[in-house]
Amino acid sequence: MSDHSARARRRGEELIRAIHDAVLEEVVEVGAGRLTMDGIARRAATPRTTLYRRWSDPIEVLLDALYHQHPVEEPTPGADDLRGDLIRALRLMVEWALSPAGRAVATILTDPKSVALMSEALFERVFANRGGTFTRTVLQHYADRGRFPVELLTPVVADIGEALVTKRLIDTGTAPSDEDLSAIVDQAILPAIGLGPGGPGAARA
Repeated sequence: MSDHSARARRRGEELIRAIHDAVLEEVVEVGAGRLTMDGIARRAATPRTTLYRRWSDPIEVLLDALYHQHPVEEPTPGADDLRGDLIRALRLMVEWALSPAGRAVATILTDPKSVALMSEALFERVFANRGGTFTRTVLQHYADRGRFPVELLTPVVADIGEALVTKRLIDTGTAPSDEDLSAIVDQAILPAIGLGPGGPGAARA
């Protein structure tokens, strides 16, 4: 079977994955403002009509791809390993940031035209629906179970880990190590909710 024939016979999830991969590559190359159905279809090696059967425009294709490739944290059910869950959430963020989806988001958020075009939809339809920030899911899980006062989970606290990981990625161009992630949790996130060294709830972290 020729390569063309194999591509032509793709169906279902395999075809959707190919289109999602294509739009993520395309947006990094041309930006959200220059995305076209033709460009996505060409990169995915599928007819443009295939895209229009499922999506109305290229931004819809992009948002769908980002939604399906955005990871979701799963805190320990018993809420008994906050420190470990926070480190794992930040590690998941690093893996995502270096993935095609993460690189696509970075492209969007650093391009003023792309931000103006789709930042609101990106936050509402991808990040909010997938649990917000990476550590927010974990922190909310533990706060809801009384592991620390829920009023301490402010927007600033929810963003501390992500902000420090992002700064590290920008400053060094490399992924933070597990040691770096542990330091962020121990020196920034846990102290912010009263669970750092010497804090009243330190033993429970």
